[in-house]
Amino acid sequence: MQDSRRLPHRYPLGRWLFVTWHLHGSLPHNRYPPPAHLSAGGAFVWMDRYLDTTQDGPLYLRQEPIARTIVASLRRGVELGHYELRSWVVMANHVHALLLPLVSPSRLLGSLKGATAREANRILGRTGESFWQAESYDHWVRNADEFDRIVAYIESNPVKAGLVGRPEEYPWSSAAAGERAGGADS
Repeated sequence: MQDSRRLPHRYPLGRWLFVTWHLHGSLPHNRYPPPAHLSAGGAFVWMDRYLDTTQDGPLYLRQEPIARTIVASLRRGVELGHYELRSWVVMANHVHALLLPLVSPSRLLGSLKGATAREANRILGRTGESFWQAESYDHWVRNADEFDRIVAYIESNPVKAGLVGRPEEYPWSSAAAGERAGGADS
């Protein structure tokens, strides 16, 4: 079997990272992975459009206790010194975050996804079931203009998905939480 993941992931020090992860089973097997001819960026757009519009598959992150768990874990990673966090959004079946890793990205994502999966499965009364898809999408921010575009992309995701009229109206995002401090140079 061919490995369909888009690897290897390379992690330059001191660079902002745009990362997206989604619920296990949120992309149907007959549509995932994205077509091989797509670039990594094209594959991300393909995946994100599907995740934003589907009403199929698990949508656990719509549940307030689970969304609260994800937000608390994102903030906890900052408190633990794992990363600086600039912008984030918790959608029905996926999460976007823009962060500056202060520890290995694989370590911080493993910790973040593991802690949230345990708590979400506890809330759902599930045991022994995968919560997150193993693979995450990540992209290193190359310059200040791209940084600003990614912040806008993350915070406008609920607007694009038709959930709210303005980013500030969506409760599970840095736009609504007033967490807009910082920038690519901070």
